[in-house]
Amino acid sequence: MPHFIRTRRCFLQTLASAAALPLPGAQPGEWFDKPMRWSQLTLTEDDPKHFNLKFWLDYFARIRSDAACLSAGGVVAYYPTKIPLHHRSQWLGAADPFGDLVKGCRKQNMVVIARTDPHAIHQDAADAHPDWIMVDAAGKPVRHWSDASLWVACALGPYNFEFLTEVHKEIVGLYQVDGIFTNRWAGSGMCYCGHCRENFRKASGLDLPRTNNPQDPARRAHILWRQQRLFELWRVWDAEIRKQNPNARYIANAGGGALSSLDMKTIGELAPTLFADRQARRGLMPPWENGKNGKEYRATLGAKPIVGIFSVGLEEPYRWTDSVQSEAEIRIWVAVGVANGLRPWWSMFSASVHDPRWMKPVDLMYQWLAKWERYLRNVAPIAGVGLVYSQQTATFYGGEKARAKVEDHTLGWYQALIEARIPFEMVHDRLLERERIEGFSVLILPNIAALSDDQCRQLRDYVERGGSLIATHETSLYDEWGNRRDDFGLAELFGVHYAGRMEGPMKNAYLRLQNHGSPLLRGLEDAPRIIHGVHRLEVTPFATFVEKPLTLIPSYPDLPMEMVYPRADRTDTAEAYLREIGKGRVLYFNWDIDRTFWEVLSPDHGLLLRNAVDWGTRDARPVFVDAPGTLDVTVWRQKDSLTVHLVNLTNPMMMKGPFRELIPVNGVKVRLRLPRGLRTVSKVQLLAAETRARHSINSGYLEVQVPSVLDHEIIAVDY
Repeated sequence: MPHFIRTRRCFLQTLASAAALPLPGAQPGEWFDKPMRWSQLTLTEDDPKHFNLKFWLDYFARIRSDAACLSAGGVVAYYPTKIPLHHRSQWLGAADPFGDLVKGCRKQNMVVIARTDPHAIHQDAADAHPDWIMVDAAGKPVRHWSDASLWVACALGPYNFEFLTEVHKEIVGLYQVDGIFTNRWAGSGMCYCGHCRENFRKASGLDLPRTNNPQDPARRAHILWRQQRLFELWRVWDAEIRKQNPNARYIANAGGGALSSLDMKTIGELAPTLFADRQARRGLMPPWENGKNGKEYRATLGAKPIVGIFSVGLEEPYRWTDSVQSEAEIRIWVAVGVANGLRPWWSMFSASVHDPRWMKPVDLMYQWLAKWERYLRNVAPIAGVGLVYSQQTATFYGGEKARAKVEDHTLGWYQALIEARIPFEMVHDRLLERERIEGFSVLILPNIAALSDDQCRQLRDYVERGGSLIATHETSLYDEWGNRRDDFGLAELFGVHYAGRMEGPMKNAYLRLQNHGSPLLRGLEDAPRIIHGVHRLEVTPFATFVEKPLTLIPSYPDLPMEMVYPRADRTDTAEAYLREIGKGRVLYFNWDIDRTFWEVLSPDHGLLLRNAVDWGTRDARPVFVDAPGTLDVTVWRQKDSLTVHLVNLTNPMMMKGPFRELIPVNGVKVRLRLPRGLRTVSKVQLLAAETRARHSINSGYLEVQVPSVLDHEIIAVDY
């Protein structure tokens, strides 16, 4: 057996056994589910000289914040630390701003966690411990990219494992905080220091990689070793913190979607709560990205509380850290997060308020959220559609091109589902066990190329039990390590074989629409043809397909103009494969419909994606919303109520922020399917409008009229 194969299996066994360690059950005094409205005060080194304690405690109280994350140590200590080389603020003197904040917050019955940042070290620490410094591929110690007086720390060596462990023990021991939250703890890139070289060789028998190609044995081994090392660090910190305070926990700033470098399945097992650090929009990012973060976290954390950190400033590459975002942009970002199960957490740099314009919007939002807290303590989302994401596909198939080859497919589906107002959840591809996916009538696989044999079996079992599967492009054509298979792992479901060739990028290719009675073509009855995608796989059908609603019109010249005519206006080559397998349904698109939709946003592709889901669910949505514009729609169950969140994304700045203003959508009609057996309700309210809602119950559906939605309306239905 090749050495790397043995190494890889060893790493997998280590990660699996670590993930299987028994997790502590809920104990008296645990705080994780209590907070609903977080505040973060990130101190700067000069804050102790002009810090206004009363100002901030009064603000926390006024906005009804019930939890705080406060700067404690790491790069700068804001308390009288006794640990050598733990750099005290130059202006600290005899003061203890961190301790004063903790004491004040405790008097207000707030949960308090301490923030540390271990990513940079000062010159005295570097002189005493040069082995703490990150080293680049050329063997040169790395200066901090922003502050040249600092050095970048290696995350995987003794600086974190030994020095920061002592810092965390001291903070929790002195102040009995509820936890430690560590920013930038996982490293600032590839480190070639002596500790990393030695530890990696000891674990894998290999030298550190010099390429980012995930098919390189050393790179593959390093991806796994880095994860193993960071999860080991997580456990070390958590164990030492709990020795100081049994109810305290370590909460990493970690996690996310397919592009996240740490395995979310393991994070979901380790973390009692998690804080989603996608603080604001940048570039061409729609506001629903904040909700996507919530769905991705929930896919592995389940019912554990998750928190959405939002910045009150701009989050652009130019790092205007003391900036202030527009009120409309802050409100819509928070609204989308709350609607998708995130508990809000505002964050800003410095205790000096350079621009106070953010404070009133946060105040108003938190007051409103506090007033309706019982309708925000969700038990479970109500959604029949699961959108699968795959970190292994991004890592081992996508590699450096993962955003284009993997994430863009997911973003296309996400946009289409938002436009269609279909409630859905995210599903992690390593959590496809029956009990995790049984509640979904449809699973969507957006180019989930890398799937193991076992994952393919789980998906086949899902369809055999009556589930519907929608897959695109290269889904299952690779194993979990990104190795190309001879055929699709899900060929048995797709009803086609891979014919060995990918075509693209295609130009001027089209789809002929036929069988206009097909549910896939709803809304396209008057369209004889529509645009194709950019890449397609050649496939060979082996199953019987009753209909071919989409067939190929191959590419033809787009210049010179005189030559722009189809060479083959009609073929028999299907470009969508629909079939029923027992009680289940399967729809396979052999082309990149989702990625192309994200790139060009053709409404025809959006309709195909919407219709595919409705075909899979047999039109059984939990809620139908009739309204102009674009709304993010989610449905939740609480202990004694149901809620429908309507977040109004209708805005010329939807796809490129920030919002300048909020533009209301009027005349919204909602049909909510009531739980089986529930035919009457005691009360229906519109929480933002602060009024009872006009409603009726017909054929098991609650029908509600919503006169207007500005940014966020919640229909609250009491049993």
